[in-house]
Amino acid sequence: MPQHKSCKKRLITSAKARERNRIYKSRAKRLEKKVLSLTSKEAAQQELKTAVAYLDRLSSKGIIHQNTVANHKSKLARYVQSLKA
Repeated sequence: MPQHKSCKKRLITSAKARERNRIYKSRAKRLEKKVLSLTSKEAAQQELKTAVAYLDRLSSKGIIHQNTVANHKSKLARYVQSLKA
């Protein structure tokens, strides 16, 4: 256990942040899976817009690194482009 008051506070705040970040990341995974499960190009494009906007928000908040977000966006865009109209 932490000995200093500041370390105790840091332990609590980091636990809260970890929980919050876990929620953000799990929503991002759900949005990605939703895009990858669609077979209609029009529906996939709509969901892609939602997923990309959410991933960009996570990147700007610093929850996910911007290069990781770029890789995920690229993977999703490739998938949507591969679908038949």
